[in-house]
Amino acid sequence: MFCFECGGREYSPMAPLVIAEIGTAHQGSREKARELINRAAEAGANCIKFQWVYAREILHPLTGKVSLPGGSVSLYEEFKKLEQTVGFYSFLKEETEKTGALFLCSPFGPESLSELLSLAPVAVKIASPELNYFQLIKKATLSGLPLILSTGVSKPKDIENSINWIKEALYRPDGVKTYNPQDKSLPDSKLKGSHLLFLHCVTSYPAREEEYNLSLIGKMEKATGFSWGVSDHSLDPVLVPLLSLLQGGCAVEKHFTLSNLDSGLDDKIALSPEKFKIMTEALKEGVLAIREGSEEKLLNELFKVYGKKRIISVLGNGRKKLSKSEKKNYKRTNRSVHAMVDLKKGHLLKTEDLGILRTEKILSPGDPPVNLEKILGKELKKDIKAGMGIRQKDVRAARTL
Repeated sequence: MFCFECGGREYSPMAPLVIAEIGTAHQGSREKARELINRAAEAGANCIKFQWVYAREILHPLTGKVSLPGGSVSLYEEFKKLEQTVGFYSFLKEETEKTGALFLCSPFGPESLSELLSLAPVAVKIASPELNYFQLIKKATLSGLPLILSTGVSKPKDIENSINWIKEALYRPDGVKTYNPQDKSLPDSKLKGSHLLFLHCVTSYPAREEEYNLSLIGKMEKATGFSWGVSDHSLDPVLVPLLSLLQGGCAVEKHFTLSNLDSGLDDKIALSPEKFKIMTEALKEGVLAIREGSEEKLLNELFKVYGKKRIISVLGNGRKKLSKSEKKNYKRTNRSVHAMVDLKKGHLLKTEDLGILRTEKILSPGDPPVNLEKILGKELKKDIKAGMGIRQKDVRAARTL
């Protein structure tokens, strides 16, 4: 049985990490944040998560409108409104720890990660769109803290790459490969194999339960050598969380809100305190079944409630692949290299010219972040408009006079 160690505790299917993803539902209000934290803890969360948002680290100002659970919004402007001080996040951490829950937060770039690390968190969470953000994962790894990585909108190669980057950073801080990629263990360092947790996720809002393919959890644990859980964006409070636990998952993450009528970015698909409580009670039943060896009996009970055909559909075939709803977003939700300003043909690319951003719908994606060094210092072969992606085929070696 795989387990995840974090904050001096060990999490497994018999003692799962239950994450209430508040994200930005506090909308900058300390009073609302405190209520969210307390209600989440009362509903059974043993970990409460937030998002450290700086719009400039996530999107280009010209990204345009993005479809979210609450409707189509100018996401860059929404993120700007949600930016907070380090003091605000320190308050969130303090209030969370008062409840006895773990404080968890997703940074989205080097600045937010540095500020998060200044608060001495027990772990760092990497969100699905940042799974290919080589530079962010390397910096988070070098902190020596446990890492939780979501894997929505990703292919097996993307997960393999993230694991290899973690190993590279641990073996040699400069990233030089000095290890056998087939070796599933981590080097002798502060960060151990039990300090890595991957969360299977379907990046769709809301996600259909039938797209979750939960039988891959056990298979991915064996294939990677690390623990897995689920980050669930579906609407049912029981089906995906409980089945993921029965498949060997060590953690369940669900968005949390005071009310689905609230105006936060994810409030429409989040669980209310009452529904979150239903989820945690169901997970307790799952834990009891695992301890007693009565998983099959519990599964038969789920067949009666949800129907055997639906349960089998949610479990899937166990092969990691993009879900139907994710295919159109691959390379657009993930990070790539973008022009921050209008750039002319012949321009020599400098660090300040480029951003590692999510693309979304109206802009074009560039090369993945791992190729950034192959683009920097090169000469543009054509004009590139602000916000558009830049690829290696758009540049050439700088000409010497």
